[in-house]
Amino acid sequence: QVSMYKTHAPKASIVVNGYHPIHQEFEEFLARTNSFEAGMVCGSGFLANFSLIEALPRKKDLLILDEEYHASGMVAAKTVDAHVLLFAHNDANHLEHLINTHSYNRIIIAVEGIYSMSGDLLNREIFEVANRYNALLIVDEAHSVGVVGDNLRGVFDLFNITPEANHIKMGTLGKALGSYGAYILCSNHIAEFLQNRAKAMIYTTAPSLFDIALGYQGFLYVMRHKTNLKAEIEKRQSLVLQQLDIQMEGLICAYPLAEGSDALQVQNALMHKGFLVGAIRPPTVMKPILRIIPQLGESAETLEMLCHEIQKGHF
Repeated sequence: QVSMYKTHAPKASIVVNGYHPIHQEFEEFLARTNSFEAGMVCGSGFLANFSLIEALPRKKDLLILDEEYHASGMVAAKTVDAHVLLFAHNDANHLEHLINTHSYNRIIIAVEGIYSMSGDLLNREIFEVANRYNALLIVDEAHSVGVVGDNLRGVFDLFNITPEANHIKMGTLGKALGSYGAYILCSNHIAEFLQNRAKAMIYTTAPSLFDIALGYQGFLYVMRHKTNLKAEIEKRQSLVLQQLDIQMEGLICAYPLAEGSDALQVQNALMHKGFLVGAIRPPTVMKPILRIIPQLGESAETLEMLCHEIQKGHF
């Protein structure tokens, strides 16, 4: 795909002369496939989240984030003039309470499709709250695209929700799509606004054409092999439930460590056995966990061996 063009790398920002037909083709494909009006590519998931949360809220707006929202959004929230609040994790009732007890011009809500540390699935009722109050709803689907839904397109697909003008979807080309970069899907109106106001998209070089092309192929691969991929995902979810008694909503298993356990020591002990898991500690999480990602590139047998090691270790 890239070899069809004389120029193989963007030389500037998307809004200067870094925008390329490969960017445009992928944006239009993503928007069409996900039933949004517009798509925009970004350099990374961090930049995409930062762009949305830095640009959209204005003075006297109410920005409400899930307390477990990604650090990119939390950092961006410190730059805005809006009133910023956190709601209890995945709690639609608390979210609505905050809306009803504060004044505002507009409301912007930020949530994740599958939360990156806990692996929790987004509470569907939050869509209903957002629609009821005509709030902009940002859904970070970094860990849900390619993992959940009949077509593996994330929580909009899983919940059978047709995107509306107040819905914004952010996705990454890493994770399930095997590349680097990110994208934003939204209404034409919001896309035009971001093109003119999102500093993290305006004042940075356009995404690599090779990364975009690879992400495009990754998306096509997921679409073509969704039946087999879903079966493999379900096999790993079932295995983790049987072995560790943890119900994975996607492919993130947050294994709680015993009081006093040293997460790094546990990680190193498992590494010596041939297993690479994440050692996640405060302040990223409240209590230390092992973050296990049962990738489909690793066999179910390998995952079962890891589960046995964790059980034997009494971590």
